[in-house]
Amino acid sequence: MIKLFRFLKPYWWQVVVLLLATAIQVYTTLRLPALMADIINNGIVPGDTNYIWMTGLKMIGLTAISAFSSFVSSYFAARVGTNYARDIRTAVFVKIINFNLLDLKEFSTASLLTRTTNDVNQVQMVTIMMLSMMLRSPLFLIISIIMAIQTAPDMNWIIVVGSVAILGSAILIMSLVMPKFKIFQELIDKITLITRENLTGLRVVRAFDNEKLEKKKFIKTNDKLTKLLIYIDKILELQNPLISIIFNGTTLLCSWVGISLLSKDFAYLGNMTAFAQYVTFVMISFLMMSMLFVTLPRANVSAHRINAVLDKKPRLTWREETEGKPERTASVEFKNVDFRYPEASEKVLDNISFLAKAGETTAFIGSTGSGKSTLINLVPRFYDATAGKVLVNNVPVKDYSKEDLMQRIGYVPQRGMLFAGTVKSNIKFGAPNASDSLMRKSARIAQAENFIEKLPDKYNSHVAQGGSNFSGGQKQRLSIARAICKEPDIFIFDDAFSALDMKTDERLRNALKEVSETAVVLIVAQRVSTIKNADQIVVLDNGRIVGKGRHLELLKDCKVYQEIVKSQLSDKEYAVELKMASKYTTPEEEESTETMKGAQYAKA
Repeated sequence: MIKLFRFLKPYWWQVVVLLLATAIQVYTTLRLPALMADIINNGIVPGDTNYIWMTGLKMIGLTAISAFSSFVSSYFAARVGTNYARDIRTAVFVKIINFNLLDLKEFSTASLLTRTTNDVNQVQMVTIMMLSMMLRSPLFLIISIIMAIQTAPDMNWIIVVGSVAILGSAILIMSLVMPKFKIFQELIDKITLITRENLTGLRVVRAFDNEKLEKKKFIKTNDKLTKLLIYIDKILELQNPLISIIFNGTTLLCSWVGISLLSKDFAYLGNMTAFAQYVTFVMISFLMMSMLFVTLPRANVSAHRINAVLDKKPRLTWREETEGKPERTASVEFKNVDFRYPEASEKVLDNISFLAKAGETTAFIGSTGSGKSTLINLVPRFYDATAGKVLVNNVPVKDYSKEDLMQRIGYVPQRGMLFAGTVKSNIKFGAPNASDSLMRKSARIAQAENFIEKLPDKYNSHVAQGGSNFSGGQKQRLSIARAICKEPDIFIFDDAFSALDMKTDERLRNALKEVSETAVVLIVAQRVSTIKNADQIVVLDNGRIVGKGRHLELLKDCKVYQEIVKSQLSDKEYAVELKMASKYTTPEEEESTETMKGAQYAKA
């Protein structure tokens, strides 16, 4: 919790005003019992009306000052606490969005959501309580005890008895409740996870008729949370009757002892009344402090979870400025690249080398789990290669600043992801200053123009969260338009055509030539038809390159590629492709043939 207090620095002057107001409130409030004792002893008993009026006016003035000071301290406590929570929430969010994919795997999405919302709220609530009580309660406690001792020395032992009773009850409650708060936060995480999974995968749940199973899982976790909350509430509710018993007990003691002393000296009446009020202040101070101590452990658990996110050192570090001079001509090159996930024994990628040039399309194909998407993710540094080099424009990606590298890349994920807003804001997501004409051009190339023009507000039409009001194919086309609008040096399509029909796929790839003449195009695909005309096809199998070349060249020499093509074509279509491949000669083979013919002619 203490580590998070650094977020209070911008509000130090407001905290100072709060503390001053609290000190004034405490002083004015604690003066009232003494004045009341004076009224009784020096006004009521002797019958001095003027003294009663003068002292009464002082009490009214002090009460007004106390009320105003209480308002000022409460206002600044709420203001500082709210801004403090806002800054923590922002810091957590910024930290999360700067995590790479490996960092995110250390925290579940549900846990990160809970930490950003529920945990920050817990810290905010306790911080406001601390700002309100951290000076008020100790001041009330210390000054009340001093004033009580000075007012009625014969009754001091009552304060000791009441204080010990209050502290004992607080310690008992804390010892029973504290271990349960961590379990409570973990169950909240689990509830969030189950809810999020079911809302995201609702279609799958319904398609497999598994509502009962998911309901059973939710109810099981929810019941655990409910039982834990009932236990915590039961223990916390013990505080009220215990406090009531202690309060009433000390009041009775004060009355009993005070009455016995009044029989000896009636002038002791004012002192007894003031002492009773001071004892009440002492009890209230202990009560407020015990409430703080009970809620503090829960907030401490939340603070620990927040600090775990804020203190997480990212696995990838970026340079402030790009080192080296990237070439103007776009290129992507892998040099003997290996990759394995942390703590994994086997490599996902093994000795990958290729060069993708500007104006050319390089495609990647292979069976599921062959490492295609992982390979693509090394280019924008979602991961870092464990060996070898990944170069963009002849500069290693590790030597780029984050802004410089990302500005050069237009990335389209396998699952089209849209953000709440409008069609326009989604297409311009990577280039907010792009012109409307460029936006429309990007939509036309991405084959999205037709369905956008049919929308009620066209480019200003609403996009729901996650693009839920668009089909899978529409989301993919808008995602592609977003990448095109950025005008990058490198296009990365991670199986981004999978939701498109064959005709739309073909039209889109042909239209892409309009903007890819000076750009590198990297395509991960499952369909052979998508990559058939690529300038270079890289075939992956178990993380290794087993073939590299054009379609017919690979069909002629690469067994893995032959199996992939055969699985997607009919026997007749495959036979035609093989026949064409058998007649295919590479430019190198043609050059070699011409050289041999020339040599034979010269010899003749």
